Amino acid sequence: MAAAAWVSATEAAGLLEVKRATLYAYASRGLVRTAASLGGDRARRYLREDLERLRARSLARSGHAPVAAAALRFGEPVLETRIGEIRAEGPYYRGVSALALAEDGATFEDVCARLWSGAPDAAAEEGPRHAAEGASRVLGQVLRRAGTGGAPGEPFEAILRVAAALAAGAPRTEPSLAVARLGAPRLVRALAAAPALASPDGRVAASLAAPDAASGLLLALGGRASARAADAIRHALVLTADHELNASTFAARVAASTGARLEACVLAALATLSGPLHGAATARVEALVADVRTPERAAAAVRSRLERAEEVPGFGHPLYPEGDPRGARLLEVASRASGRSRALATLAAVVDTMGLVARSGPTLDVGLVALRLALGLPPGAALAIFAVGRSAGWIAHALEQRAEGHLLRPRARYVGP
Repeated sequence: MAAAAWVSATEAAGLLEVKRATLYAYASRGLVRTAASLGGDRARRYLREDLERLRARSLARSGHAPVAAAALRFGEPVLETRIGEIRAEGPYYRGVSALALAEDGATFEDVCARLWSGAPDAAAEEGPRHAAEGASRVLGQVLRRAGTGGAPGEPFEAILRVAAALAAGAPRTEPSLAVARLGAPRLVRALAAAPALASPDGRVAASLAAPDAASGLLLALGGRASARAADAIRHALVLTADHELNASTFAARVAASTGARLEACVLAALATLSGPLHGAATARVEALVADVRTPERAAAAVRSRLERAEEVPGFGHPLYPEGDPRGARLLEVASRASGRSRALATLAAVVDTMGLVARSGPTLDVGLVALRLALGLPPGAALAIFAVGRSAGWIAHALEQRAEGHLLRPRARYVGP
Protein backbone atom coordinates (compact mmCIF):
# COMPACT_ATOMS: atom_id res chain seq x y z
CA MET A 1 0.00 0.00 0.00
CA ALA A 2 1.04 3.61 -0.60
CA ALA A 3 2.81 5.40 2.21
CA ALA A 4 -0.01 7.97 2.40
CA ALA A 5 -2.31 5.19 3.59
CA TRP A 6 -0.26 4.85 6.80
CA VAL A 7 -0.05 7.26 9.74
CA SER A 8 2.08 7.56 12.86
CA ALA A 9 0.96 6.44 16.32
CA THR A 10 0.33 10.06 17.33
CA GLU A 11 -1.85 10.68 14.27
CA ALA A 12 -3.66 7.36 14.72
CA ALA A 13 -4.47 8.03 18.36
CA GLY A 14 -5.67 11.52 17.46
CA LEU A 15 -7.92 10.20 14.72
CA LEU A 16 -9.54 7.71 17.10
CA GLU A 17 -9.50 10.20 20.02
CA VAL A 18 -7.95 7.58 22.29
CA LYS A 19 -4.77 7.21 24.29
CA ARG A 20 -1.77 5.45 22.79
CA ALA A 21 -2.26 2.52 25.14
CA THR A 22 -5.73 1.98 23.69
CA LEU A 23 -4.34 2.19 20.17
CA TYR A 24 -1.73 -0.44 21.01
CA ALA A 25 -4.49 -2.66 22.43
CA TYR A 26 -6.46 -2.36 19.19
CA ALA A 27 -3.35 -3.32 17.22
CA SER A 28 -2.62 -6.34 19.44
CA ARG A 29 -6.18 -7.58 18.90
CA GLY A 30 -5.77 -7.32 15.13
CA LEU A 31 -8.27 -4.47 14.75
CA VAL A 32 -5.67 -2.18 13.21
CA ARG A 33 -2.95 -3.36 10.87
CA THR A 34 0.55 -2.01 11.54
CA ALA A 35 3.87 -1.91 9.72
CA ALA A 36 7.44 -0.89 10.46
CA SER A 37 8.40 2.72 9.76
CA LEU A 38 9.86 3.46 6.35
CA GLY A 39 12.70 5.31 8.08
CA GLY A 40 14.05 2.13 9.58
CA ASP A 41 13.47 3.19 13.20
CA ARG A 42 11.44 1.22 15.71
CA ALA A 43 8.29 3.33 15.35
CA ARG A 44 5.22 1.65 13.91
CA ARG A 45 2.79 2.95 11.33
CA TYR A 46 -0.97 2.32 11.36
CA LEU A 47 -3.29 1.73 8.42
CA ARG A 48 -5.64 4.68 7.96
CA GLU A 49 -8.39 2.51 6.43
CA ASP A 50 -8.61 0.40 9.62
CA LEU A 51 -8.57 3.48 11.79
CA GLU A 52 -11.43 5.10 9.89
CA ARG A 53 -13.47 1.91 10.13
CA LEU A 54 -12.95 1.77 13.88
CA ARG A 55 -13.92 5.42 14.21
CA ALA A 56 -17.11 4.85 12.21
CA ARG A 57 -18.07 1.97 14.49
CA SER A 58 -17.41 4.09 17.56
CA LEU A 59 -19.60 6.91 16.27
CA ALA A 60 -22.39 4.48 15.44
CA ARG A 61 -22.31 3.01 18.96
CA SER A 62 -22.44 6.53 20.33
CA GLY A 63 -25.69 7.25 18.53
CA HIS A 64 -24.23 8.92 15.45
CA ALA A 65 -25.64 6.41 12.95
CA PRO A 66 -29.01 8.18 12.68
CA VAL A 67 -27.14 11.44 12.19
CA ALA A 68 -25.10 9.89 9.39
CA ALA A 69 -28.24 8.50 7.77
CA ALA A 70 -29.95 11.89 7.90
CA ALA A 71 -26.86 13.51 6.37
CA LEU A 72 -27.59 11.65 3.13
CA ARG A 73 -30.89 13.56 2.78
CA PHE A 74 -29.82 17.17 2.17
CA GLY A 75 -28.26 17.03 5.64
CA GLU A 76 -24.88 17.91 7.07
CA PRO A 77 -21.73 17.51 4.93
CA VAL A 78 -20.37 13.96 4.80
CA LEU A 79 -16.99 14.56 3.17
CA GLU A 80 -14.49 17.33 2.54
CA THR A 81 -13.76 18.92 -0.82
CA ARG A 82 -11.69 21.78 -2.21
CA ILE A 83 -13.73 22.00 -5.41
CA GLY A 84 -16.77 24.06 -4.53
CA GLU A 85 -19.47 25.00 -2.09
CA ILE A 86 -23.07 26.19 -2.04
CA ARG A 87 -23.97 29.59 -0.63
CA ALA A 88 -27.27 31.47 -0.58
CA GLU A 89 -26.14 33.46 -3.61
CA GLY A 90 -25.36 30.30 -5.60
CA PRO A 91 -22.52 27.82 -6.09
CA TYR A 92 -18.88 28.83 -5.74
CA TYR A 93 -16.08 27.16 -7.68
CA ARG A 94 -12.89 27.09 -5.61
CA GLY A 95 -13.91 30.30 -3.86
CA VAL A 96 -15.27 32.17 -6.88
CA SER A 97 -18.97 32.73 -7.58
CA ALA A 98 -20.29 30.71 -10.51
CA LEU A 99 -22.74 33.49 -11.34
CA ALA A 100 -19.90 36.01 -11.38
CA LEU A 101 -17.84 33.77 -13.64
CA ALA A 102 -20.75 33.45 -16.06
CA GLU A 103 -21.44 37.18 -16.02
CA ASP A 104 -17.76 38.05 -16.52
CA GLY A 105 -17.54 35.91 -19.65
CA ALA A 106 -15.57 32.95 -18.35
CA THR A 107 -15.55 30.17 -20.92
CA PHE A 108 -16.63 26.68 -20.02
CA GLU A 109 -13.04 25.61 -20.62
CA ASP A 110 -11.90 28.20 -18.04
CA VAL A 111 -14.30 26.74 -15.52
CA CYS A 112 -13.22 23.16 -16.27
CA ALA A 113 -9.60 24.13 -15.65
CA ARG A 114 -10.54 25.91 -12.41
CA LEU A 115 -12.47 22.90 -11.14
CA TRP A 116 -9.92 20.30 -12.23
CA SER A 117 -6.69 22.05 -11.30
CA GLY A 118 -7.58 25.17 -9.33
CA ALA A 119 -6.57 27.79 -11.92
CA PRO A 120 -8.09 28.92 -15.23
CA ASP A 121 -4.75 28.68 -17.05
CA ALA A 122 -4.03 25.15 -15.85
CA ALA A 123 -5.37 23.69 -19.11
CA ALA A 124 -3.08 25.81 -21.28
CA GLU A 125 -1.26 22.72 -22.48
CA GLU A 126 -4.49 21.53 -24.12
CA GLY A 127 -6.88 24.32 -25.06
CA PRO A 128 -10.30 24.05 -26.68
CA ARG A 129 -8.93 23.48 -30.19
CA HIS A 130 -6.55 20.74 -29.08
CA ALA A 131 -9.31 19.14 -27.03
CA ALA A 132 -11.60 19.09 -30.06
CA GLU A 133 -8.86 17.69 -32.28
CA GLY A 134 -8.14 15.02 -29.70
CA ALA A 135 -11.82 14.16 -29.44
CA SER A 136 -12.12 13.95 -33.22
CA ARG A 137 -8.99 11.83 -33.60
CA VAL A 138 -9.25 9.54 -30.59
CA LEU A 139 -13.01 9.39 -30.02
CA GLY A 140 -14.45 9.90 -33.51
CA GLN A 141 -14.67 6.19 -34.20
CA VAL A 142 -16.28 5.60 -30.81
CA LEU A 143 -18.89 8.28 -31.54
CA ARG A 144 -19.75 6.64 -34.86
CA ARG A 145 -19.81 3.19 -33.31
CA ALA A 146 -22.09 4.48 -30.57
CA GLY A 147 -24.58 5.56 -33.19
CA THR A 148 -24.74 2.31 -35.13
CA GLY A 149 -27.57 0.92 -33.01
CA GLY A 150 -30.10 3.30 -34.61
CA ALA A 151 -30.57 7.01 -34.11
CA PRO A 152 -31.06 7.87 -30.41
CA GLY A 153 -34.46 9.27 -29.54
CA GLU A 154 -33.25 12.32 -27.63
CA PRO A 155 -29.96 14.17 -27.12
CA PHE A 156 -29.41 12.76 -23.63
CA GLU A 157 -29.80 9.23 -24.93
CA ALA A 158 -27.01 9.95 -27.39
CA ILE A 159 -24.79 11.21 -24.56
CA LEU A 160 -25.50 8.06 -22.56
CA ARG A 161 -24.69 5.90 -25.55
CA VAL A 162 -21.40 7.67 -26.22
CA ALA A 163 -20.38 7.53 -22.55
CA ALA A 164 -21.14 3.81 -22.44
CA ALA A 165 -19.10 3.21 -25.60
CA LEU A 166 -16.19 5.18 -24.20
CA ALA A 167 -16.31 3.31 -20.88
CA ALA A 168 -16.58 -0.07 -22.59
CA GLY A 169 -13.75 0.64 -25.03
CA ALA A 170 -11.23 1.96 -22.52
CA PRO A 171 -8.84 -0.08 -20.35
CA ARG A 172 -10.14 -0.75 -16.86
CA THR A 173 -7.59 1.48 -15.13
CA GLU A 174 -5.59 4.61 -15.88
CA PRO A 175 -1.81 4.70 -15.38
CA SER A 176 -2.00 7.84 -13.25
CA LEU A 177 -4.09 10.81 -12.25
CA ALA A 178 -2.02 12.96 -14.59
CA VAL A 179 -3.02 10.81 -17.54
CA ALA A 180 -6.67 10.97 -16.49
CA ARG A 181 -6.54 14.76 -16.24
CA LEU A 182 -4.98 15.10 -19.69
CA GLY A 183 -7.79 13.09 -21.24
CA ALA A 184 -10.57 15.02 -19.50
CA PRO A 185 -10.96 17.83 -22.12
CA ARG A 186 -11.32 15.29 -24.91
CA LEU A 187 -13.96 13.44 -22.93
CA VAL A 188 -15.99 16.62 -22.42
CA ARG A 189 -15.83 17.55 -26.11
CA ALA A 190 -16.99 14.05 -27.06
CA LEU A 191 -20.00 14.40 -24.76
CA ALA A 192 -20.77 17.82 -26.24
CA ALA A 193 -20.68 16.37 -29.76
CA ALA A 194 -22.77 13.31 -28.87
CA PRO A 195 -26.25 14.92 -29.25
CA ALA A 196 -25.51 15.24 -32.98
CA LEU A 197 -26.13 11.49 -33.18
CA ALA A 198 -29.81 12.14 -32.46
CA SER A 199 -30.18 14.03 -35.76
CA PRO A 200 -30.74 12.16 -39.02
CA ASP A 201 -28.16 14.20 -40.90
CA GLY A 202 -25.45 13.97 -38.24
CA ARG A 203 -23.48 16.96 -37.01
CA VAL A 204 -20.59 15.35 -35.14
CA ALA A 205 -17.87 16.80 -37.36
CA ALA A 206 -19.34 20.30 -37.24
CA SER A 207 -19.59 20.15 -33.46
CA LEU A 208 -15.99 19.05 -33.07
CA ALA A 209 -14.86 21.76 -35.48
CA ALA A 210 -16.48 24.48 -33.34
CA PRO A 211 -14.10 26.78 -31.42
CA ASP A 212 -15.28 25.71 -27.96
CA ALA A 213 -17.59 23.32 -26.12
CA ALA A 214 -20.49 25.78 -25.91
CA SER A 215 -20.54 26.40 -29.66
CA GLY A 216 -20.02 22.69 -30.32
CA LEU A 217 -22.94 21.71 -28.12
CA LEU A 218 -25.18 24.32 -29.75
CA LEU A 219 -24.44 22.86 -33.19
CA ALA A 220 -24.81 19.28 -31.96
CA LEU A 221 -28.28 20.14 -30.64
CA GLY A 222 -29.29 21.60 -33.98
CA GLY A 223 -29.26 25.20 -32.83
CA ARG A 224 -28.74 28.09 -35.17
CA ALA A 225 -25.15 29.29 -34.87
CA SER A 226 -24.93 32.83 -33.51
CA ALA A 227 -22.81 34.63 -30.95
CA ARG A 228 -25.85 35.29 -28.74
CA ALA A 229 -26.98 31.66 -28.77
CA ALA A 230 -23.47 30.35 -28.09
CA ASP A 231 -23.13 32.78 -25.20
CA ALA A 232 -26.43 31.59 -23.76
CA ILE A 233 -25.19 27.98 -23.86
CA ARG A 234 -21.92 29.14 -22.28
CA HIS A 235 -23.89 30.67 -19.42
CA ALA A 236 -25.75 27.41 -18.87
CA LEU A 237 -22.62 25.26 -18.95
CA VAL A 238 -20.83 27.51 -16.46
CA LEU A 239 -23.78 27.61 -14.06
CA THR A 240 -24.32 23.84 -14.15
CA ALA A 241 -20.64 22.86 -13.91
CA ASP A 242 -20.67 21.90 -10.24
CA HIS A 243 -23.09 21.79 -7.33
CA GLU A 244 -21.17 20.20 -4.50
CA LEU A 245 -22.21 16.65 -3.53
CA ASN A 246 -25.39 16.23 -5.55
CA ALA A 247 -26.60 12.71 -6.32
CA SER A 248 -24.82 12.29 -9.66
CA THR A 249 -21.56 13.74 -8.33
CA PHE A 250 -21.72 11.39 -5.36
CA ALA A 251 -22.17 8.49 -7.77
CA ALA A 252 -19.11 9.66 -9.69
CA ARG A 253 -17.09 9.85 -6.48
CA VAL A 254 -18.15 6.36 -5.41
CA ALA A 255 -17.07 4.99 -8.78
CA ALA A 256 -13.80 6.93 -8.62
CA SER A 257 -13.09 5.60 -5.12
CA THR A 258 -12.89 2.10 -6.60
CA GLY A 259 -10.22 3.27 -9.04
CA ALA A 260 -12.58 3.33 -12.05
CA ARG A 261 -11.55 5.37 -15.09
CA LEU A 262 -13.03 8.80 -15.76
CA GLU A 263 -15.23 7.41 -18.53
CA ALA A 264 -16.78 4.92 -16.11
CA CYS A 265 -17.22 7.58 -13.42
CA VAL A 266 -19.01 9.85 -15.89
CA LEU A 267 -21.23 6.97 -17.00
CA ALA A 268 -22.22 6.29 -13.38
CA ALA A 269 -23.04 9.96 -12.94
CA LEU A 270 -25.08 10.09 -16.15
CA ALA A 271 -27.16 7.12 -15.05
CA THR A 272 -27.90 8.94 -11.79
CA LEU A 273 -28.69 12.21 -13.57
CA SER A 274 -31.31 10.43 -15.67
CA GLY A 275 -33.69 10.10 -12.72
CA PRO A 276 -36.80 12.32 -12.51
CA LEU A 277 -35.74 13.62 -9.10
CA HIS A 278 -32.45 14.88 -10.53
CA GLY A 279 -31.59 15.98 -14.07
CA ALA A 280 -34.67 14.48 -15.70
CA ALA A 281 -36.73 16.96 -13.70
CA THR A 282 -36.27 19.09 -16.82
CA ALA A 283 -38.60 16.68 -18.65
CA ARG A 284 -41.23 17.22 -15.98
CA VAL A 285 -40.95 20.98 -16.44
CA GLU A 286 -41.35 20.54 -20.19
CA ALA A 287 -44.44 18.40 -19.59
CA LEU A 288 -45.83 21.14 -17.34
CA VAL A 289 -45.43 23.74 -20.10
CA ALA A 290 -47.15 21.41 -22.57
CA ASP A 291 -49.98 20.86 -20.12
CA VAL A 292 -50.53 24.57 -19.41
CA ARG A 293 -50.29 25.37 -23.17
CA THR A 294 -50.80 29.15 -23.05
CA PRO A 295 -49.77 32.04 -20.79
CA GLU A 296 -53.43 32.83 -20.14
CA ARG A 297 -54.01 29.40 -18.58
CA ALA A 298 -50.95 29.51 -16.31
CA ALA A 299 -52.57 31.03 -13.21
CA ALA A 300 -55.55 28.66 -13.23
CA ALA A 301 -53.41 25.61 -13.97
CA VAL A 302 -50.96 26.35 -11.16
CA ARG A 303 -53.71 27.13 -8.64
CA SER A 304 -55.51 23.92 -9.58
CA ARG A 305 -52.39 21.84 -8.95
CA LEU A 306 -51.73 23.53 -5.63
CA GLU A 307 -55.33 23.06 -4.49
CA ARG A 308 -55.02 19.33 -5.22
CA ALA A 309 -51.76 19.31 -3.22
CA GLU A 310 -49.86 18.33 -6.36
CA GLU A 311 -46.27 19.30 -6.91
CA VAL A 312 -45.44 21.96 -9.47
CA PRO A 313 -42.15 20.64 -10.91
CA GLY A 314 -39.17 22.95 -11.07
CA PHE A 315 -39.84 25.08 -8.00
CA GLY A 316 -38.42 25.11 -4.49
CA HIS A 317 -34.84 23.93 -3.94
CA PRO A 318 -34.00 22.65 -0.43
CA LEU A 319 -30.61 24.38 -0.50
CA TYR A 320 -32.00 27.73 -1.69
CA PRO A 321 -34.89 28.79 0.55
CA GLU A 322 -34.90 32.24 -1.07
CA GLY A 323 -34.81 30.82 -4.60
CA ASP A 324 -32.23 29.18 -6.85
CA PRO A 325 -30.04 31.96 -8.29
CA ARG A 326 -29.05 29.75 -11.22
CA GLY A 327 -32.65 29.36 -12.34
CA ALA A 328 -33.31 33.09 -12.08
CA ARG A 329 -30.16 33.94 -14.03
CA LEU A 330 -30.91 31.50 -16.84
CA LEU A 331 -34.42 32.91 -17.15
CA GLU A 332 -32.81 36.31 -17.75
CA VAL A 333 -30.42 34.84 -20.31
CA ALA A 334 -33.31 33.07 -22.07
CA SER A 335 -35.31 36.27 -22.16
CA ARG A 336 -32.42 38.12 -23.85
CA ALA A 337 -31.80 35.30 -26.32
CA SER A 338 -35.41 34.76 -27.38
CA GLY A 339 -37.60 36.07 -30.12
CA ARG A 340 -41.31 35.50 -29.77
CA SER A 341 -41.83 32.11 -28.16
CA ARG A 342 -45.29 31.19 -26.94
CA ALA A 343 -43.93 28.29 -24.92
CA LEU A 344 -41.37 30.51 -23.21
CA ALA A 345 -44.08 33.05 -22.40
CA THR A 346 -46.14 30.23 -20.90
CA LEU A 347 -43.25 29.14 -18.70
CA ALA A 348 -42.65 32.75 -17.62
CA ALA A 349 -46.33 33.01 -16.63
CA VAL A 350 -46.00 29.85 -14.53
CA VAL A 351 -42.93 31.35 -12.82
CA ASP A 352 -44.80 34.57 -12.05
CA THR A 353 -47.77 32.67 -10.65
CA MET A 354 -45.62 30.46 -8.43
CA GLY A 355 -43.89 33.53 -7.08
CA LEU A 356 -47.15 35.25 -6.23
CA VAL A 357 -49.19 32.28 -5.00
CA ALA A 358 -46.63 29.92 -3.49
CA ARG A 359 -43.70 32.27 -2.82
CA SER A 360 -41.52 29.73 -4.59
CA GLY A 361 -38.75 30.50 -7.07
CA PRO A 362 -37.67 28.54 -10.15
CA THR A 363 -34.87 26.02 -9.96
CA LEU A 364 -32.05 25.36 -12.40
CA ASP A 365 -34.36 22.93 -14.24
CA VAL A 366 -36.78 25.74 -15.13
CA GLY A 367 -33.90 27.91 -16.31
CA LEU A 368 -32.55 25.16 -18.58
CA VAL A 369 -35.98 24.52 -20.10
CA ALA A 370 -36.43 28.26 -20.64
CA LEU A 371 -33.11 28.35 -22.48
CA ARG A 372 -34.12 25.36 -24.61
CA LEU A 373 -37.36 27.10 -25.59
CA ALA A 374 -35.66 30.43 -26.23
CA LEU A 375 -33.13 28.89 -28.63
CA GLY A 376 -35.64 26.63 -30.38
CA LEU A 377 -33.76 23.47 -29.43
CA PRO A 378 -35.38 20.02 -29.57
CA PRO A 379 -37.17 18.37 -26.60
CA GLY A 380 -34.67 16.89 -24.18
CA ALA A 381 -31.99 19.47 -24.99
CA ALA A 382 -32.25 20.93 -21.48
CA LEU A 383 -31.11 17.66 -19.93
CA ALA A 384 -28.31 17.34 -22.49
CA ILE A 385 -27.03 20.82 -21.60
CA PHE A 386 -27.21 19.89 -17.92
CA ALA A 387 -25.23 16.69 -18.52
CA VAL A 388 -22.44 18.32 -20.52
CA GLY A 389 -22.11 21.19 -18.04
CA ARG A 390 -22.09 18.96 -14.97
CA SER A 391 -19.51 16.66 -16.53
CA ALA A 392 -16.94 19.28 -15.49
CA GLY A 393 -17.85 18.79 -11.84
CA TRP A 394 -18.07 15.02 -12.12
CA ILE A 395 -14.55 14.88 -13.48
CA ALA A 396 -13.25 17.28 -10.82
CA HIS A 397 -14.74 15.20 -8.01
CA ALA A 398 -13.57 11.94 -9.57
CA LEU A 399 -10.02 13.28 -9.74
CA GLU A 400 -10.21 14.53 -6.16
CA GLN A 401 -11.58 11.23 -4.90
CA ARG A 402 -8.91 9.26 -6.71
CA ALA A 403 -6.29 11.48 -5.08
CA GLU A 404 -7.83 10.78 -1.67
CA GLY A 405 -7.04 7.11 -2.22
CA HIS A 406 -9.74 5.48 -0.13
CA LEU A 407 -12.91 3.54 -0.90
CA LEU A 408 -16.28 5.15 -0.22
CA ARG A 409 -18.13 2.35 1.49
CA PRO A 410 -20.77 3.51 4.01
CA ARG A 411 -22.47 0.92 6.21
CA ALA A 412 -26.18 0.13 6.38
CA ARG A 413 -28.00 -0.07 9.72
CA TYR A 414 -30.24 -3.14 9.65
CA VAL A 415 -33.77 -2.42 10.91
CA GLY A 416 -35.62 -5.50 9.62
CA PRO A 417 -37.02 -8.50 11.52
